[in-house]
Amino acid sequence: MSSNTVTIRDNRTGKEAEFPILHGNEGDPVFDISSLYSKLGMFTLDPGFRSTASCESKITFIDGDTGVLLYRGYPIEQLAEQCDHLEVCYLLLNGELPSSKQLTDFKRVISRHTMMHEQLLQLYRGYRRDAHPMAIVLGVVGALSAFYHDSLDIRDPHHRQVSAYRIIAKMPTIAAAAYKYSTGQPFMYPRNNLGYAENFLYMLFAVPCEEYVVSPVLARAMDRIMILHADHEQNASTSTVRLAGSSHANPFGAISAGVGSLWGPAHGGANEAVLKMLKAIGTVERIPEFIKRAKDPDDPFRLMGFGHRVYKNYDPRAKILRQTAHEVLHEIGHRDDPLLQVAMKLEEIALEDEYFARKKLYPNVDFYSGLILSAMGIPTNMFTVIFAVSRCIGWITQWNEMIASNEGIGRPRQLYVGAGHRDVVPLFERG
Repeated sequence: MSSNTVTIRDNRTGKEAEFPILHGNEGDPVFDISSLYSKLGMFTLDPGFRSTASCESKITFIDGDTGVLLYRGYPIEQLAEQCDHLEVCYLLLNGELPSSKQLTDFKRVISRHTMMHEQLLQLYRGYRRDAHPMAIVLGVVGALSAFYHDSLDIRDPHHRQVSAYRIIAKMPTIAAAAYKYSTGQPFMYPRNNLGYAENFLYMLFAVPCEEYVVSPVLARAMDRIMILHADHEQNASTSTVRLAGSSHANPFGAISAGVGSLWGPAHGGANEAVLKMLKAIGTVERIPEFIKRAKDPDDPFRLMGFGHRVYKNYDPRAKILRQTAHEVLHEIGHRDDPLLQVAMKLEEIALEDEYFARKKLYPNVDFYSGLILSAMGIPTNMFTVIFAVSRCIGWITQWNEMIASNEGIGRPRQLYVGAGHRDVVPLFERG
């Protein structure tokens, strides 16, 4: 990193202090205010951390203005086209893409960790059958720390590695079991001869009484969804994992906290909202009615799946899933699916209409992922669970980076706006 400085002056006292400007390998420069309080006796106020870098990281880079997403420097488009999900997992964990032997060894290790402790399966039976699958996943992920005591020393790199392998391997098993429990079907054990996404689909849809063969097209689509959601810089759930982990909580507890954050509809539920919107529109003929409503500043309706808090250009992940949506619907025989036709027309309008261009409301990854998952037969209450399965590699990688860098415990400050100092009046005098 190279650096120069910025000077901040306190006009109340005339006191000045210099702070270094830091330049990363990509993206905008930042100025380091970690010594602001000691130099000027003040803090900053940044609700939602919109202008604050909470850490240094080597994992993911986003340029929202130009629509760029890089994992360890590699463009997401190239990774989704040329790699499978476990290759991307290896890349995120280790910083480099694996050789053929490294990938073979990595896949073998992950396949040996896919099963859950048998007593963990008993935990599912304590939930109501109509419990939301995310509630179950949140609880079971946290419970892993009660079963795998041999990998909880966070200062031991080997323990962190084993924990990472367990999280990556067991999340599909945990998620699929949550779905099976809600349907009343028996749990399906993982099969080590199947690929990662293929195995997940098998555990979701197979039953013991007949043979089930996973479609390669659907497996590849699920694999792409996982790659595209693997990490996304310091979003709400990732920041939650890092903050929880900064207290030296065990990795399973920290990732359980991330699951809880992801569950919020403002974070992980967007693709479900897109699907509901497409169903509400129903047909291409009704699109102008909804477009008109979306443009009306007095109408609370808004189109879901357009625009992104980070991307001010076409979400690069959406381009990949657009083609994937066609492949999936062709595979299952729904090439003329009305929801796809509505989605295609909406995308066409968004890319040509001056209003959408001015507002930078481009289709995002959620626009297509909900459509693909629905076409696969996955219920909407499982959409966020699949997001969690995909994102677990990003969470554990970000957690591992934070622990290895010896960051201190996270402790944001606040601007207190409550009552000033006052004395307690004895109860008998309060009337």
